Amino acid sequence: MERKNQPHLSLEDTLDDRQNLKTTCRQFWLISRAFFASERRRKARGFLISLLLLALALGGVQVLMSYAGRDFFTAIERKQTAAYWTALAWYLGTFALAVPIGVFYRWVEERLALLWREWMAQHLVKRYFNNRAYFRLRGSEGVDNPDQRISEDVTNFTMTSLSMLLIVLNSLVTLIAFIGVLWMISGTLVVILVTYALAGTAISIVIGRKLVRLYYHQYEQEANFRYGLVRVRDNAESIAFYRGEKREHLDLFRRLAAALGNMRLIIILNRNLGFFTNSYNYLALVLPVLVVAPIFMRGGVEFGVITQTAGAFAQVLAAFSLIITQFGGLSAYLASIQRLGRLWDQLDEDDSEELRIYAEAESVPSSVSRILKLEQLTICTPGHGRVLVKELSFELHAEQSLMIMGPSGSGKSSVLRTVAGLWPGGGGSLERPAFNQLMFLPQRPYMVEGSLREQLLYPYGNQVISDADIGKVLADVNLADVFERVDGDLDRVLDWGNVLSLGEQQRIAFARLFLRMPKFAFLDEATSALDEGNQRELYQRIRDSGISFISVGHRTTLEEFHDQILELDRSGTWEIRSGALR
Repeated sequence: MERKNQPHLSLEDTLDDRQNLKTTCRQFWLISRAFFASERRRKARGFLISLLLLALALGGVQVLMSYAGRDFFTAIERKQTAAYWTALAWYLGTFALAVPIGVFYRWVEERLALLWREWMAQHLVKRYFNNRAYFRLRGSEGVDNPDQRISEDVTNFTMTSLSMLLIVLNSLVTLIAFIGVLWMISGTLVVILVTYALAGTAISIVIGRKLVRLYYHQYEQEANFRYGLVRVRDNAESIAFYRGEKREHLDLFRRLAAALGNMRLIIILNRNLGFFTNSYNYLALVLPVLVVAPIFMRGGVEFGVITQTAGAFAQVLAAFSLIITQFGGLSAYLASIQRLGRLWDQLDEDDSEELRIYAEAESVPSSVSRILKLEQLTICTPGHGRVLVKELSFELHAEQSLMIMGPSGSGKSSVLRTVAGLWPGGGGSLERPAFNQLMFLPQRPYMVEGSLREQLLYPYGNQVISDADIGKVLADVNLADVFERVDGDLDRVLDWGNVLSLGEQQRIAFARLFLRMPKFAFLDEATSALDEGNQRELYQRIRDSGISFISVGHRTTLEEFHDQILELDRSGTWEIRSGALR
């Protein structure tokens, strides 16, 4: 049965693997270079140099240890008491030297890995928010689960990068240090060792080359399973109301089955690779003895040379057989590089959009910035490019209002997304105020973790507004009871997403609007959870405040608060008529 599950490598797979390896090397170079050239480069390079020096010192101690061990066992074989105690002293001395070097070696490695992770996670999080990449990457086919890549893959990458670097460095030091030892004992042994290692490496690559791709898929499937669990937690109330437990647990079972199925393939390949690597390692225990034992029997070398040869052979073989011994870990590591590399390539290095926003705010005259004007703007869905609204044109001036109506799927909310810059337009022109003069109120407001003050001032938490002014605004939106609920302490932290009903959350959004007082507001069914009385009062307050606004809604009672009505049709056509205020 398992044979049917074994992956088959075609010529196309081989070419893809070569291309992926080239891309992975490029991605590794970009990510690593960015860290060691960053603002923390001095500390990073200092740790790296210290690590390299400690690695060289540790390799030198291992060579001394091999000679001390040789003399120690030779003294035992010859029954030389004085030589035995002298060799033992040297042997223990090498141990005493190796312990602090090994401890500091490990400490510096972990400190450098922690510094790298801290910088890289902060760097990726910053770029994740640049130009709203977090929104653009939603549902991206090329970059799944960016949160998992930033949290888990960064940790795996930084720790494993240093581990792999040190393994390679130690292998080079070991190779240089011990190859001479083996050559002085027997040149034939060196030839056998090199041939054996090269042949073993080639065979292991043929057997296990598919592992990199499988580990990449494993990261993806595990992240999908975790996302499913998080989604259940975030939507627990809705699932409970729908009694959707069966549907949700079946979905989680499906995600888990995908992860387990991929892991089965990994286990099969590791099993096949294990048959070879175990045979390879066991045979390596005998090879040096087979070569040196006849020389000892002829009296050509001392008995301690046999133990020294076995140890040196094992060290050099491990250095030569790096790919064989680290193939499983190397496959997972290359997969993590590919996942991080794809995310890295999708994120912008600087926030050019935010810089443009601030430039607009400083340079655009106030008379111009109070106009929202669309001229033959075609609105399409991102990616697929389906046309929702064709050549839309309207103009909105200070203290004017527009209501967007139409059947579901006609593109009402899409108009707001395009104005907000979340969706690209499919042609035409758009003139709008600077983004810091716009405010969007979604149907389901975002409740941040924090105090009531942070809720009301989001996202500009550095605003200085007195408690009295905040209390007045809460009273204006009929949320005085929420103020009393925290005993007038605006800095009290609660789980506001669960404490407040949807209607209260929508009124929190209006309180944010009145505290910020932008020039334009965009309301996407922002009163859908409110009764007619609260809705009427809030809209009247917007009118009285002088804020220009565009509303998306289904209730015809909203028409009385707007100057113009934009009616959309599913065919992409539209019509503008006068509202009740004209």
